[in-house]
Amino acid sequence: MTPEDKALLDRINEYADRVLKDFDPQKTRVSFQLDKIRPIMEEIAKEKGSTVEEIFIRYMDLASEVTASKETKFQNTIGNMTKYGDVHDAY
Repeated sequence: MTPEDKALLDRINEYADRVLKDFDPQKTRVSFQLDKIRPIMEEIAKEKGSTVEEIFIRYMDLASEVTASKETKFQNTIGNMTKYGDVHDAY
């Protein structure tokens, strides 16, 4: 991930944390969440001479990349713990 990509992701996530802080993401419609973060995406799109759709797609790609990386790290940690006997079967 480039520094520019990280800055974009961080900026949108920080904004989302502020505007969605009182909402449970598991119980809130995705369309509502997107409506709430649309202003920051519009602002970034204007700054970059881009469309909101392009910013949204880039944001989703970056967020997916981070999620996949975290999952890989988690799986590697669990695998290493199992391999070295740190995790024991409860039965």
